[in-house]
Amino acid sequence: MRVEFAVDGVVLVGDLRVPGGPGPHPALVFTGPFTGVRDQVTGLYAERLTTEGFVTLAFDHRNWGESGGEPRCHEDPQGKLHDLRAAVSFLRARPEVDAGRIGAVGICLGGGYALKFAAFDPRVKAFTGIAGAYNNPYAMRSGMDYAAVLASFAEVLERQDQGGPVAYLPAVAEEGEAAMPGDEPYAYYGTDRSASPHWDNRVTRASVRELVTMDNMMGADFLSPRPALIVHGVVDRFCSPEGAEEAYKRLDEPKRLVWIDAKQHVDLYDREPYVTQAVEATAGFLREHL
Repeated sequence: MRVEFAVDGVVLVGDLRVPGGPGPHPALVFTGPFTGVRDQVTGLYAERLTTEGFVTLAFDHRNWGESGGEPRCHEDPQGKLHDLRAAVSFLRARPEVDAGRIGAVGICLGGGYALKFAAFDPRVKAFTGIAGAYNNPYAMRSGMDYAAVLASFAEVLERQDQGGPVAYLPAVAEEGEAAMPGDEPYAYYGTDRSASPHWDNRVTRASVRELVTMDNMMGADFLSPRPALIVHGVVDRFCSPEGAEEAYKRLDEPKRLVWIDAKQHVDLYDREPYVTQAVEATAGFLREHL
C-alpha cells in the first residue's frame, strides 16, 4: 500500500508491504542506489522479502521520486539518515510490525547509508548490505586529484549560493559526461530494466561532491553488537569488492560475508539467479537474528 510520512517538514512517499499470516511481523526498511527510486531496486527486494515473512518499507528519499524536497535529484547524506530514522519510527507505530524486530537493508549506495544509520540507531536490530558502496573519503582521495575535485565543486556551489541556478548533469550516459558514466549503469538506468515514471536522468553536480566526501564506512566501527550481513558480487566495477571486504573486517561478530558469482554491479539490481541468491541469504540471516 502507498503510505506517506513526514520528516523535517518534508513528506516522503513509500510502499508498505505486509506478508500474509498472523502478525506482528519483523520489519525491514530499505535504502537503495544513487538516484534510485522505490519502484526500481528497493521495490524489487522489498517485494521479494515480503514473501519471506517480513513487513517491508521501500520509500523515495527526500529530493527523489514522489517525495518532497528541494533541490530535486540532489544527494543529501544527512537528510537520508533522517529519512531512515523517520521510516523506522513509522514502522514501529504500525500494528502489523513487531517494533522490537526491525532491520535495515541497503543496496548499492544504500548499503553504506543503512550501515551508518543502523550503527547509531539502537532501534535497528540487524543490518544487511547488498552490492554495497561503503564510501569513505580516504579511499576516494587515493584515486583522484582530491584538491582539484573539491575546488571544482566549490565553484559550482558558490555560483548557486550567489543566486545562480542549480547545476545538473545526466545521471547516466553511454558516452560523455555523467554522474555514472559508461555502458554498465546505462544498461540498467538507460533501458526498460529501470522503467519508472518517477525517475529522472539527472542529478545535481553538488551530489557528486557528497559522494566523494561522505564517510559511511565508519558505521562498521560502531554497529556491534548488532549482527551484520554483507552480500557482494565477486566482480564489481562500481562498488568494489575490496570495499565490502574492508567493511566486513571492521565489523565485529556476529557477521557474515556472502559472495555472489555476479560479473557486473547491476546484476544484483534485477538479474537472476543473483537476486534470488541475495534474497535467500538475506532472509536466512535476518530470520536468524530478528
